[in-house]
Amino acid sequence: MAAFRYEALDTEGRTVRGVAEADGLRHARARVRELGLTVVTVDAVTEDSLNAGAGQRWRFRRGISSSQLSMITRQLATLLDAGLTLEYALSALIEQSEDESVHQILAGVRSELLAGHTLAQAMGQYESVFPDIYRALIKAGEASGELGHVMMRLADYTESRQVLRQKVVLAFVYPAIVTAVALMVVLGLLIYVVPQVVSVFQQSHQTLPLLTRMLIGLSSGLQETWLYLLIALLGGGFAVRALLRREEIRFQWHLRLLRLPMVGRLVRGINTARMASTLAILAGSGVPLLISLQAAAGVVTNLPMRRAVEDAAKKVREGVTLSRALAVSGLFPPILVHLIASGENSGKLDAMLDRAATQQEQEISNYTSVLTSLLEPVLILVMGGVVLTIVLAILMPIIEMNQMVR
Repeated sequence: MAAFRYEALDTEGRTVRGVAEADGLRHARARVRELGLTVVTVDAVTEDSLNAGAGQRWRFRRGISSSQLSMITRQLATLLDAGLTLEYALSALIEQSEDESVHQILAGVRSELLAGHTLAQAMGQYESVFPDIYRALIKAGEASGELGHVMMRLADYTESRQVLRQKVVLAFVYPAIVTAVALMVVLGLLIYVVPQVVSVFQQSHQTLPLLTRMLIGLSSGLQETWLYLLIALLGGGFAVRALLRREEIRFQWHLRLLRLPMVGRLVRGINTARMASTLAILAGSGVPLLISLQAAAGVVTNLPMRRAVEDAAKKVREGVTLSRALAVSGLFPPILVHLIASGENSGKLDAMLDRAATQQEQEISNYTSVLTSLLEPVLILVMGGVVLTIVLAILMPIIEMNQMVR
């Protein structure tokens, strides 16, 4: 059986959308009519049809977010651990799902499963939703007969990645909002408020203080050129984005990020935690080390570090230990290398990798907390200083005029 997405009209003329499982298009239309609906359109559920139905690919990606994938994984793992069959567990998730995209994808996976495919193969029909590492772990769980256990580990993995991402993003949301609002306030003062106030001083024909003249010049310049500056800023953003699409330029940019004092430590820690947690769960699920390294390289977003993992995989294939292979690049924290070496010597590589991932995640969490706690007062002081300068530039002529009157 296959999954078909339908759009129909009920007896009152209202539009009804849903998913029906059937042996073919004609059978699907009959199933919809059995519900008392008038068929408008019926299409097979595939990744291409979902993308087309969403209008644009980015909308489909947004419909299946990482948090939704994490929740689905946890629910499926719980149902399998409770002893339910895979088919029944997917049916329960389909019935519970309120999101249309999630509903259609799960129905499509279930249909592929009923057609005789494995779960990994069924999920392979939706590569943009289920990443390579996700499907590799599912395949390993099915091969070992421990799909429930592997799904539990996969749920822990997706949730830990989601938590780490949220910590990093939320840590910088407040400073970003403060900076954006402060810039808008300052620009508003310079473009609209300052010209109206200083026009009074210019009519008095008195010699204005240097700070006031500088403020008037800056305000006049922004009034005349703000549109050109906005166009230049947008054009520069598009140009940078186009340049970063070239791999070599992006590689050099990522390499510079690693060398920055504060940013480099954060980028290195995030990518190290991703790689270590990926290797830990893959190695612990019985996936061969070389395949695990290939999957781990895919989750590393920094290009120099990704190439370092790929080079390490080549060295491991030649017989070099993983710890020595990763140490060659010098891009990974020494504690990761030492923990991997300890795991190789003791035969507990997955446990040491998991410990390394936990250590890196904790370090990132502490580091972002310290960094944001320092950034917030610095931003407030800087923006307060800018506003104070504008206020002084306006008040100084007023004070001089009062002194002249006296």
